Amino acid sequence: MRIGVTCYPTVGGSGVVATELGIEMARRGHEVHFICYALPYRLGRVPPGVTFHEVTVPAYPLFQHPPYSLALASEMADAVRHHGIELLHVHYAIPHAISALLARQILGGGPKLVVTLHGTDITVVGADPSFLPIVKLGIDEADAVTAVSQALADATQRRIGVTRPIEVIPNFVDSGRCDADLVAGYRRRLSPDGAPLLVHASNFRPVKRVMDVLETFRLVQEQLPAHLAMVGDGPDRGAAEKFARNAGIAHRVEFLGNVTPVEGVLGAGDVFLLPSEEESFGLAALEAMACSVPVVTSNAGGLPELVEHGRGGFLFPVGDTRGMAQQIVALLADPAELARQKHLAQQRARCFATGPIADRYEALYQRLLTAA
Repeated sequence: MRIGVTCYPTVGGSGVVATELGIEMARRGHEVHFICYALPYRLGRVPPGVTFHEVTVPAYPLFQHPPYSLALASEMADAVRHHGIELLHVHYAIPHAISALLARQILGGGPKLVVTLHGTDITVVGADPSFLPIVKLGIDEADAVTAVSQALADATQRRIGVTRPIEVIPNFVDSGRCDADLVAGYRRRLSPDGAPLLVHASNFRPVKRVMDVLETFRLVQEQLPAHLAMVGDGPDRGAAEKFARNAGIAHRVEFLGNVTPVEGVLGAGDVFLLPSEEESFGLAALEAMACSVPVVTSNAGGLPELVEHGRGGFLFPVGDTRGMAQQIVALLADPAELARQKHLAQQRARCFATGPIADRYEALYQRLLTAA
């Protein structure tokens, strides 16, 4: 198969999944073309079987906001025309699905279209009345639509008014990425005194509730010494750093920014903390679990589909920083139980291994192309 992939090339979970899936398809002998405005950060050195097409947006003075979606549609059409791409798999309904539909109009037909929904394209962008009709159009006109959790599929049908079938294919993880030497190096750096280490990773948007991370850690600190590693960057980082200083915990908190590969930091932790207000799936939590790190998360969105309470992870109501802190302290105070939860976390992560989930995407592609 010749597959075109479009995603946001940034650090977020949708770009990670799209990139890892494309790489896996190339390993299986398929021809994969990434069509993005920048090289996806997980792609690194472009592997065999993968071609990268950069979307260049013209900077004409006429345009106050450069028309990325139009430039993307043009590049998609060009890649299909010159490379015989049979199927476009776009991650995020807006604007990628609409650009793909426009590319098909340019071509007078063309490739099959798979749209994967990841979260904010539905819960934030799609919920905006000005975008709702075009989000619905992109979903309705695709040949197949997938969502990374049942919670997201249900939200799409409820919020957007979509009635078509949406296939739930969860996110996945390659546990082989958790390198023991890299983990040990981060552990020495982030906890030089050997105290327990908590880890959080996100894009620091308000929905991630990074102040809850810090407040939970402050409450843990009241009962036992620990360290906190904050991985990522985003709009709330400045406020988070100020919070840490004002709370008197800044000397125990390290803001690392975006780290590659992130598994080194995740695996160095004793507990991963993700108190988000909403998560379509929670890929960062899955990546931590694959590194044998139990997670403490909010009971929101798709997280209950990933985390089984008491079996490698713990679910709490959104905003329950005290309950989360009590659970973390209990784990850290009981080495045997912590070791058991680490083992259970890794076991649970194996349910989301790359191979079987990539099989489902590959079967979907083949089904669409056979039907053609």
